[in-house]
Amino acid sequence: MRGGHLNLAYRWFCRLGLDGAVPDHSTFSKNRYGRFRDSDLLRQLFEATVRRCMAEGIVGGQGFAVDSSLIRADAHRQKGVASREELDPESTTRAVTEYLTVLDDAAFGAATEVEPKFISPTDPAARWTAAAGGPACCDNYLIDVEHAVIVDVEATTAVRQAEVGAAQTMLTRTAETFGLWPERLVADTGYGSAAMLDWLVHEQGIEPHIPVFDKSTRKDGTFSRSDFTYDHERDLYVCPAGKELMHYRRQFQQPRVGVEAEGLMRYRATKHDCGPCALKERCCPKQSARKVLRSINEGARDMARDIAKTDAYAVSRCKRKKVDMLFAHLKRILRLDRSRLRGPCGARDEFHLAAAAQNLRKLAKLIPTGVPSALPG
Repeated sequence: MRGGHLNLAYRWFCRLGLDGAVPDHSTFSKNRYGRFRDSDLLRQLFEATVRRCMAEGIVGGQGFAVDSSLIRADAHRQKGVASREELDPESTTRAVTEYLTVLDDAAFGAATEVEPKFISPTDPAARWTAAAGGPACCDNYLIDVEHAVIVDVEATTAVRQAEVGAAQTMLTRTAETFGLWPERLVADTGYGSAAMLDWLVHEQGIEPHIPVFDKSTRKDGTFSRSDFTYDHERDLYVCPAGKELMHYRRQFQQPRVGVEAEGLMRYRATKHDCGPCALKERCCPKQSARKVLRSINEGARDMARDIAKTDAYAVSRCKRKKVDMLFAHLKRILRLDRSRLRGPCGARDEFHLAAAAQNLRKLAKLIPTGVPSALPG
């Protein structure tokens, strides 16, 4: 509000009149940290824009896309401490207090078990990342691919686990708040983990138009897992030479699950089959017998691979670019490539306001205003 007493546009917008007293410039920040944050007003404002877009019929609801983008924090890239125990308790700021309250939050402190090597005293919730060249947080968007309307937004720390968790949170919250349940979800490979695909397919009934995150392809010229055929009825793999790789080759009095800590099952061939095999040098030249690992969520991964061969998947890959265009508009036009506010709550406030502004812009662009009637005579 600085200079507002001289600006007629400010007075008109705030309905102050020519003689009205102009509020102090700190009024908005005091309300933002107080009433706005306590009442979750900015979240309600964003949801109001989504409901208006739904009422105007520009939200299809059949296909959603999810992605995230790094937003640099308002913190020095080199000044920091090694752990949260080194934060000065006497000079505790609002950002540090908020950070200590979200240590068990899946979007921030509990997103990963890996302790950060760098914690900024000014904004400890922002995680140092090489992609941003310093501390940053993630702005997560869930959009309807029909007209690129943002249906949910979430702020997280800058790690992939938090972004995947945010996608699940936004899908669940959108269904509960707006009654929107998509038929398909479009995303990049970062969301193609086995656990995420299984959650979409078996728990939510959503088609994953997502590339499978798979590192089973070998680069040394030997056979990869894709060269082995899985038999669903007998629960075994068949190698290129026609030999069988089984999970267990004998019956146990107490049935064993055979699932390792990483959620993988190991299928083995016998030394008797692999030893004299003519393809041994192309299969397991340094091992006596070949082993193949299979995820317990491989069924969902296979479904995602089958969807990737369809024409609908090719269309979805083109529509996924709409979420990238929203992030480009956010950073280049709205100038939110760097946070102005600090702390988890500050990030949420900025992201909700920006998403609401983008939805209002989309609404004004797609819904034409009334045409004025012609002048008489």
